Amino acid sequence: MAETAVPRREITTLADINRLGTAFCGAKAVLSAIELGLFTELSAGPATEAELCERLGLHPRAVPDFLSTLAALGLLDVKDDHYASTPAAARFLDRTSPSYGGGFLERANHMMYPAWENLTGLLRTGEPQVAGREDQAAAFERMMGDPDHLDRFLRMMDAVSGPLGPELAAKFDWANYTTVVDIGGARGNLLAHILNAHEHLSGYVFDLRGIESAFGTHMEALGLRDRARFVSGDFFKDALPQSDVLIIGHVLHDWSPAERAQLIRKAFGALQPGGALLIYDQLTGQGHGGDPWNEIISLNMQLLSPGGSEYTLTECRTWLRDAGFQSISTFTLGEHDTCVVALKDR
Repeated sequence: MAETAVPRREITTLADINRLGTAFCGAKAVLSAIELGLFTELSAGPATEAELCERLGLHPRAVPDFLSTLAALGLLDVKDDHYASTPAAARFLDRTSPSYGGGFLERANHMMYPAWENLTGLLRTGEPQVAGREDQAAAFERMMGDPDHLDRFLRMMDAVSGPLGPELAAKFDWANYTTVVDIGGARGNLLAHILNAHEHLSGYVFDLRGIESAFGTHMEALGLRDRARFVSGDFFKDALPQSDVLIIGHVLHDWSPAERAQLIRKAFGALQPGGALLIYDQLTGQGHGGDPWNEIISLNMQLLSPGGSEYTLTECRTWLRDAGFQSISTFTLGEHDTCVVALKDR
């Protein structure tokens, strides 16, 4: 897969520029609606402004414009002064929906939105713009001790992995493998999609100890406790489980280039001969064009972490070859991800 520029949207007028510069306004309207549980409330049926004010505890002054904004953005329908979620909002933003995908946006509201206010600070200092600027490992440990923070993180991970899991299960040829380990796989949402699609596989999630209980509950609900196990550990300190296939998805972007190379070397050592390492992330062009969303996410990682960012396919190939992989290929995953497949010689 070549690193090619994605065509840019043409900006020709002041109005175009103004829309770009104020895009945060519409974003915050959506994030507040999710925080308030608006779309979940509307799952019971259409409601008027007054009814929504009463049920959600809102002051009536700004609600008409708030609801009109969401309607203009395509998330609400209006009929006879009653508001209802559009089909997409009902499917993906109602917390009671099995397709709920708002976990990513919940975390965006609590972490990304405040951090982006300080983008200028990142550009001037090169340092993350979050309170404490603590060591990355310490930040994860702190999250383990905060149930609300951990719950938001796990919902975010599920929201991101949910669409990718079925595609990864279908696009990679699993026929010649029997075991798979998802490194940093949270409560196993991605692993579950793969195991459900391939009954001959058994798998593990390798992640911090604080996630094990949530993993067990999730696997029990999905009927996979007999084929899915949790191995706790720190992937920089502890040995990785031996396996036919290792997955490292949306993990490398949390860490510095040196740490990414270290983790890939450990993965090479943990793979069985003939095994496969699957890495997926939102690869960038790093100043030479690319997917606009991926470039934004890369900036976001730098705002939130001392060493994190997205990276290029060229960089990933270098880390893989330095670790000992020779056969490297790629395929697209979802709208923005690239999956890099590296095979270990027999």
